[in-house]
Order: sequence, then C-alpha cells, then structure tokens
Amino acid sequence: MFKNQKGFTLIEMLIVLLIISVLIILIVPNLSDKSKKVYTKGCEALVSVVQGQVDSYKIDKGNNPTNLDVLKSAGYISEKQMTCPNDDPLIITDGTVGVSTAIE
Repeated sequence: MFKNQKGFTLIEMLIVLLIISVLIILIVPNLSDKSKKVYTKGCEALVSVVQGQVDSYKIDKGNNPTNLDVLKSAGYISEKQMTCPNDDPLIITDGTVGVSTAIE
C-alpha cells in the first residue's frame, strides 16, 4: 500500500455531517419563529411612514385625509403602502394610522 495517504476517513466525514445536522436542527426552528417578528416590525415601520404622510397631507391641505385612497390619489403613498407585509390593511381613523385587524 501507499505510505503517504492523506484524506478523511469515513468516520471523520460522518462526525462532520453529524455536527452540521445538529447545528441545522438547532438553527432552523429559531429562524422560522423570527419571521413573525420581522413582519410585525415591518408593519410598525410602514405605519410610521404612512403616519408621516398623513401629517404632511394635513399640513399641505389643512385637513386630515378621510382614507388611504385620498392619500394615494394625491401622490403621498403608493399602492404597496396601503397594506402591511403580512397583508393586513392599513386604516386611518381621526388622522391616526393603524392596522385593520377585523376578521371577515
């Protein structure tokens, strides 16, 4: 046989695969739990942005917009800014932007 054989044995490869598998098992469930937080934070940020546009509309026009369609038609927000990333629609109530959580 060859005297200078270099490489990994089957046992070493199995140990490395075992370690990688354990790390994946520990990490993947934690990542899936974070997606809800990401959507919540994204929605909170969008509400803040749209609230700023409502305030800007009030300064420009002198009154609060009655709904998001008024803001959209006036060019203050886009179609994508009318719903949160998790598809919850935004609403305006007395000049304050919020998320509609009504179950249809």
